[in-house]
Parts: sequence; structure tokens; C-alpha cells
Amino acid sequence: MKGDPRDAWIRTMAIAFAATGGTSFYKANLTDADFTGAILKSTDLREATITRTCWKNTIKLDRARPGNTILADTAIRELLVRGNGYNKSYVNGNLRGANLRGANLNKANLKLADLSEATLEDANLEWANLTEANCVGTDFTHAYLTGACLEAWNIDSRTRLTNVDCQYVFLLENPDNMGSRERRPHDFNRVFEPGDFDKLYKQITNTVQILLRNGVNPKAFRQAFQELMAENPEITGDSIQGIERKGNDVLLTLEVPEATDKGKVERQFFEVYEARLEAAKQTALLEAERSHNQDFKEIVRAAFTSNQSSNPIINLTNTAKSESDMSDNSRHFNVDQSQATNPKVNTNPNFAVANDNARQFNTTNFTSEQTQSLAEAAAEIQQLLNQLSQTNPTSTEIEKLTVVARAAEEIKNNPTLKAKVINALKSGGVEAFKETIKHPLVNILVATIEGWAEA
Repeated sequence: MKGDPRDAWIRTMAIAFAATGGTSFYKANLTDADFTGAILKSTDLREATITRTCWKNTIKLDRARPGNTILADTAIRELLVRGNGYNKSYVNGNLRGANLRGANLNKANLKLADLSEATLEDANLEWANLTEANCVGTDFTHAYLTGACLEAWNIDSRTRLTNVDCQYVFLLENPDNMGSRERRPHDFNRVFEPGDFDKLYKQITNTVQILLRNGVNPKAFRQAFQELMAENPEITGDSIQGIERKGNDVLLTLEVPEATDKGKVERQFFEVYEARLEAAKQTALLEAERSHNQDFKEIVRAAFTSNQSSNPIINLTNTAKSESDMSDNSRHFNVDQSQATNPKVNTNPNFAVANDNARQFNTTNFTSEQTQSLAEAAAEIQQLLNQLSQTNPTSTEIEKLTVVARAAEEIKNNPTLKAKVINALKSGGVEAFKETIKHPLVNILVATIEGWAEA
């Protein structure tokens, strides 16, 4: 046996008597004990603590007295002894604290299973169904999870995902009405790189989600967030991971340090937000929807630019999915890069339009190079906006802001294009840049990114 040195007397007794059977571990703490290959006939395990206890290849464990431990379930006991759960069902199974190190659970159905505090180090969980499984405090170090279904599984900051081997996962057990099981990564030609899985899910566990009912009051939001940052120096504008529309509500997601009291953060925010909201109601009616949404754009653009944010563009996601499924409507867009490699030969069909627009605008004070730079940057931006508008709805103000936020993120993640935009803004000016792009969302986009030229 192996475990806490303070329990040496337990290990000594187990080694001395396990081979002959009849040993009593009644109410004993056998946490992390190792009974590999031991004969356990008639062993009394009633009310024993058997967290992560190893039962691999034990003999006559079925003749032991399991009491109300997880060993009382025949299927669970067989899994713990043999380590083979290939294509078997453990739906609603009690595997709390189970030692499944190296177990074969390929294609196993673990839906609604309690795996909390269990160890699944080096376990094969490829194509396993972990829908709604309780994995709080579970150790998945070096486990294999490619193809697994993780719909609404429950993990926390203590769940260990170090060096998980996973190329892709699914977030839906059954396909939706579009035939999708919400694969991650979305692109079937892409897979997770080493370390991606851990980063993706750890980011989720270290977040606070604040649901603002019936939309957001911009002034109350600003004041509440400013107060929250003052009370919690570790929270900054960069802590905002997303502002999502949930029907008529708005979901704010903040990244916080691991040891943060999440309940306290939420209380602090709402104390100020609700007080300011009540004050606003006493003085005037809330703004009309269009004005409200315009101010919401200002939150996305500028509410936190004074807080040394290195990422002033907030990820605004328009999603109707549940909060727990991690789904989004993200898509990838390609911007023509021919200008970057050969600025004299431009095959982008938007370039001709942008170039013509640049000529029509008053550019008497511009050099030919400035006009060329302005036209090239505008062409790529127009192409990007066209692509986004074709694949995303833009009927409401929130939908328009979503498209603009995605466009800004695409530009920011493309250093070449970002440099062109900054150069165009500096050399040609904001108005010239806007006039060169013929798209209904250009004014909102330019208002969002014009600060880059001043950075």
C-alpha cells in the first residue's frame, strides 16, 4: 500500500493480513492505498474511506464486505479490478473517488456518472460519453479524450487536465437540427495542439459570469465595473472574456484568479449596479432601445480604455445557446492577402471599388502612395465586412455590434492588415477612410478601431 505516511499502521496491517483474508478495515481511512493483487476474501470494508484506493487485479474482492462503498456495485467493482470498461455503460454510476488509473474506458457511457475526486490518469476515454458527468476535483492527467462528448460536464478549478491527449471533442451528445454535435475545434480539418485543451477548459473554470436581466444600463455598468476594479486590483478591462446576448438578457464573463471568491465579486458588482439602476429610474425612464444599443456599443469600444487594457476590443458573441454548453457562433474569415505580398498587383475585386472611392474623395493633399495605401486597406476591410455580413445576421443593433466586434478581432489578429489600417488612418484620416469603404457598418467599425492610430 502507499499513501500518507501517517497511515503506515494501516499499510502494515494490510500487507500482513490481506493475503489470508478476514482483515477488518471497518471505518478505516484507505485513501490512496494500493491493494494490487491482494486476496481480499472476507475483508471488512464497511464504512471505510476508499478514495483513490487501487483494487487492480485483486482476488475475491467480490467476497469482501463492501458496505455502502462504491464496491457494492458489481459493474463498478469489476471495472476497478480489471480496468476494462470498453463500450460499457456506467450511466448514473457512483465512481466517486475511484482509482481508474490507466483504465480502458474507450466508448464507455459515463453520462451522469459521479467521477468527483477520482483519478483517471493515463485512462483511455476516447469517444466516451461524459455528458453531465460530475468531474469536480477529478484527475485527468495524461488521459486520452479525443472524440469524447463533454456536454454540460461539471468541472472546477481542482479538476486536473494537465497534458491531456485530445485532438477534438463534442459538446452535444445528440446532433442538433442542423446535424451538428458542436465539435471543437469547429473546423473538421483542425485539431487541438498540445496544451490547447487544458488552456481552453481552465479558462472556463476561472471565470465569473454575471447575468444582467433585461439588457444593460450603460452608466450603471460603467460605474459598477469601475468600482469592482477598485475593490479588486487583479480585475481589469482585460479580464472581460465576453459580453453575450441571452435573449433579452446580457451575460458578462470575467476571468479571475483561481483563488478568487466568485460570489463576492458578483455581489460587489450588483450592489453598485443595482443602486445606480434604481437611481436612474428615479430620474428618468430608461433610454429607448436604439439609444440603449448605441450606448452598449460604447461599452464595447471605450468603457475601459483608461484602464491600461491591452485588448480594448471586447469579444461580443451573439448566441442563443445555454450558458453551460460553451457553444458559440464563431466563424473564420479569410482576408485577401495579395496586397501584402505584391502591392502593385491587386486581384481583390473590392480594391477597384475602394480605389475609385478614394479618388472620388477629396485627396488633393494626399500623395499617390497615401491614396494607394488608403485604397488597399479599405478594400480588405470592405471584403471582411462583406463576408461577415453574408454569414451573420445584421438586423438588430446587437447583431450589428457582434459583426463589428468580430471584424475588429479579425483585424487585430492579422498584423499585416492591422498595420495597413493604422497607416491609412494616420495618413488619410478617419473621414477619408470611412468614405473609401462602402458598407453600412463602416462608421461603427471605424469608431471602434480609430484609437489604434493614437496608440
